[in-house]
Amino acid sequence: MISVALIGPLVAFIVFAFVLPLGTMLFYAVNNPEVRGALPRTLEALRTWDGRATPPPAAFDALVEDIKSDVQPNVLAEAGRRLNYEITGFRSLLAKTVRNAKNAEISSGREYLVGLDEQWNDPAYWKAIQRNGSPLTAFYLLSAVDLRLGDDGGIKLAPPEERLFLSTLARTLTISGFVTVICVLLAYPIANAVVAVGGRFSAIMLACVLLPFWTSLLVRTSAWIVILQKEGIVNRALQAAGLTNAPLELVFNRTGLYIAMVHILLPFMVLPLVSVMKGIPPSFVRASSSLGAGPVTTFLRVYLPLTLPGVGAGCLLTFIIAAGYYVTPTLVGGASDQMLSYFVAFYANTTINWGMSAALGVLLLSCILALYIIVGKIVGIGRIVGME
Repeated sequence: MISVALIGPLVAFIVFAFVLPLGTMLFYAVNNPEVRGALPRTLEALRTWDGRATPPPAAFDALVEDIKSDVQPNVLAEAGRRLNYEITGFRSLLAKTVRNAKNAEISSGREYLVGLDEQWNDPAYWKAIQRNGSPLTAFYLLSAVDLRLGDDGGIKLAPPEERLFLSTLARTLTISGFVTVICVLLAYPIANAVVAVGGRFSAIMLACVLLPFWTSLLVRTSAWIVILQKEGIVNRALQAAGLTNAPLELVFNRTGLYIAMVHILLPFMVLPLVSVMKGIPPSFVRASSSLGAGPVTTFLRVYLPLTLPGVGAGCLLTFIIAAGYYVTPTLVGGASDQMLSYFVAFYANTTINWGMSAALGVLLLSCILALYIIVGKIVGIGRIVGME
């Protein structure tokens, strides 16, 4: 009981700060309540419809009944917005129908709806309503990978003009991977120097590495805009040294994005490497040299394998943080440098499409888990977390 009481606060924190938000995100990625709550009679009338031709008159009458029922206007508006994701213009069609049919005397639902708008005679609109009769949907998850559910129930590629997220995911992984590689190349000699120097100088060097943590992410990102702009310090120094004749484009593009992200994420690579390198006895390197191995052989056969857990942990940490970046690409990157997190925020805050935002979050989470498994297979999860 004492042990349970001691770990209880930690378990509660993990549940409320990680498990519940993650579970909620997964739920919103498949949740589909809008049409079921707004058009229950219509869905019931369409339950046995084969979808090959215009639905029976009972479906038209049921739609009119749903519109004239006591359902709240905002519920119908949410249903229209959900259907608009599948067929552009459906929201306007439903809103127009609600405005005209709410207080109208209607004897035949089919004649009235088709007379009001000929689009109600198109089976595609009714098929979209029918597809949303299920409480769960794969629409958002399929859309996150540029796929659509066809009228025949099959899965097909989205139209070329609507294919956006796979290319954005590829750009996100490319930027994150490139930043991670640069951080490894820079952090490895830095971490080795921190460990080799020792004493007071080691502490000073480590403090310099941790210096970016002393200011906020927004301030650091904004500072790079000032430094890298055409009239900034870097361009002026290059022109003063005669290296360039005109200012270079160093900001609001991929170059500026790489510079800012590497500066911010470098400490996350250095710290795991320093931790691992401090645990490597210097006698291992001396023993290798005494057995006739040269510096290159000693590094490749002895030192590098011993530091792989630190490399793996640093790469995972750096890549995961980089893949979820939003502020830095938005401020420093160009229009073609926005990453997947930008669209997650866009759908969550601007269009209030939580389903699409959650689906993109699931897509990013799946890629991170896949990377974790791959790195774990190469390096060993136990070695990364320090259990071996």
